[in-house]
Amino acid sequence: MRRWLLAGMLISTGGCGLLDRVPKGPHDTTTSYHDNHGLEIEYPEVEQCATPVTEAASQATEPLSLEDPSKIPVLEMTLQEAIEMAVRQSPVIRALGGSVVTAPQATATIYDPSLVSADPVTGPEAALSDFDAQYTQQLFWNKVDTPNNVNPVDLQDPILSRFLRSAFVATQATYSGELAKQTAQGARFALRHVVNYDRNNQPNRFFRSDFEGWLEAEWRQPLLQGAGTQYNRIVGSNNIPGLYNGVLIGRANEDTALADFEAAIVQLVADVEQAYWDLATAYRVLDAAVKGRESALKTYQYQQVRLEVGTGRRDEEAQARSQFYQFEALVQSLLGGQPGLYSVEQRLRYLIGMPATDGRLIQPTTPLADMKVTFDWSSALGQALQRRVEVRRQRVQVKRREWELYAARLNRRPRLDFLGQYRWRGLGDNLIGDTDSGIQIDNLYASITDGDFQEWRAGLELNFPVGFRAASVAIAHAKLNLHRERALLNETELRISHDLSAAGRQIKIAHQLMESNYNRYISDLRQVDVLERRYRDGSDNINFLLQAQRLLVESETDFYRAIGEYNLAIRDFHRQKGSLLAFNQVQLTEGAWAAGATQDAYHVGRFMTPRRDPSKVRAPSAMSRGPFDPSAVQDTSGAAIGIATDVSDQDLPTPIQSNSPTPLIDQLPAPADADSAGPTINAWEQVIGSSTLRPNTNAADELISSGPSWSSQ
Repeated sequence: MRRWLLAGMLISTGGCGLLDRVPKGPHDTTTSYHDNHGLEIEYPEVEQCATPVTEAASQATEPLSLEDPSKIPVLEMTLQEAIEMAVRQSPVIRALGGSVVTAPQATATIYDPSLVSADPVTGPEAALSDFDAQYTQQLFWNKVDTPNNVNPVDLQDPILSRFLRSAFVATQATYSGELAKQTAQGARFALRHVVNYDRNNQPNRFFRSDFEGWLEAEWRQPLLQGAGTQYNRIVGSNNIPGLYNGVLIGRANEDTALADFEAAIVQLVADVEQAYWDLATAYRVLDAAVKGRESALKTYQYQQVRLEVGTGRRDEEAQARSQFYQFEALVQSLLGGQPGLYSVEQRLRYLIGMPATDGRLIQPTTPLADMKVTFDWSSALGQALQRRVEVRRQRVQVKRREWELYAARLNRRPRLDFLGQYRWRGLGDNLIGDTDSGIQIDNLYASITDGDFQEWRAGLELNFPVGFRAASVAIAHAKLNLHRERALLNETELRISHDLSAAGRQIKIAHQLMESNYNRYISDLRQVDVLERRYRDGSDNINFLLQAQRLLVESETDFYRAIGEYNLAIRDFHRQKGSLLAFNQVQLTEGAWAAGATQDAYHVGRFMTPRRDPSKVRAPSAMSRGPFDPSAVQDTSGAAIGIATDVSDQDLPTPIQSNSPTPLIDQLPAPADADSAGPTINAWEQVIGSSTLRPNTNAADELISSGPSWSSQ
């Protein structure tokens, strides 16, 4: 037997099997319609509305590379206008890096707080729905046909014998309806109505069919576990230790989403300001490179003339030509390269929602600040520890963990409920109406309303797990979570103080570097002027002049970049102390209410009476201190005010001293070509105590006073 089994296995696994000898039929040669169909890549058909964003995406023209910026139409734009366009143009909160393409689910939008609020599982409205009145109703019909198991010898009555020998036949119906309500104190009230209909062939029945029913009221009140307004606001409808979905937990989720939304707006405003100042700096750096190229070109042309007349040297001509092409490559890189003017301008265009290119070139008109700014450290530190959205968000988490610990401790108690019921019973041949038989119980509802048959029940119900193991573990878990969140809050405040200190130091260092680079730039200007005269007189080597020209371009470039870094340092300080939105006049506002919400609030408010005596007010502990406006102007003290003063015109200004109130850029010599010099810098009036920094022009004051607002609808 084993040999036959082994032979069968060899035949089935090796060589030409029996199935291979069967000729192929149509099912083997015809390809199925579903082959390679389920995994085909298809293009989805969706509805997409035309918006300014889609129009900006489709209206982009050919990108700029090495075109002359002086021949491109200019679009003048202030910083406030750029921020206003960024926060109003799209519901998607943009960020540099294009994460919306690779990770769209991680991109912040204005819908995120509303999504958390409207979440049907964890939102506050979902938690409130646990306390909504619930109505249930049932109606069933039954047909009963059961044979009887009876010995006919024991039956003497012929009528009863005939009945019992047959089957039990009945037609039955059951109706029940209940209206129940869960209260914030944990009590459950219910009003229940039950009607049973029965028609059967049993003997000795007064009615062949009858309606039996009752109307009852029930009250279940927890006395230990599950009792109290604060407990039910935290736990909600879930009685599992460690799992809480109450209205306060939903409120914490909503506040966390609002904090994340505000942090995204702060990041957007910071990115816009970064791109704006980078663009303003790029104009000036490009202008410095262009001036260096023009200077190198003049030197190269002068050396060519000398070579043609026989007074020059070929090595000097080659050195001048090499430096010219070096500056030419630098200008091309600063114009169309990765850190160039067109690249920086396109980053700003993306943040404000404009097409990548539209035939115009954005030109910043808000002046770069070069005055020394001094912040009051004590005031700034206090604001940072109170106004930073990260601190507020972490405080929400600490409050949530405190609620969870409160609920976990109350869960470590037995479940003791008081139960009370009162019932009105009735019986009748008819459900409604009577047959004029004179019988008192002829009508079910008449029997119930007469109140002849009343019942009640009252008592206590106790249940608890022996040992309370799960509840004890939930308390330990809640304590650990609370300690963790408090530690994170303390660490967040410590980190913010360090970041604020670094930002304050950066302002001082950036301003000092700006002054040093300015003095260096003025010195290089003088050096080039002297060496150029000596070179043309033939008393000096060309190498010294070429080196001085390179140093002049480097020092001018470093000076303008230092000014940009100084403006970004001011931005970083406002961001670290939580006043960036107020500094840029950005407001967070709630969207429009739904239709009828104002009227509903008016009707609800009519039933609320203010209490003048605080001792008569009983309310749970408050979740927050009240409304907080992150865009409100702070009230500070001890702030320093620096005011620009006028300076006299001069060809080559002398190096300035430290802490001079004179604007640095106003002292620079005017460029030969005003159109290619980029935006000019005016005197600034800085008011640091009120956290404003605005140009000393009436038009700019009007623009800032009517600054952009953000709507989260």
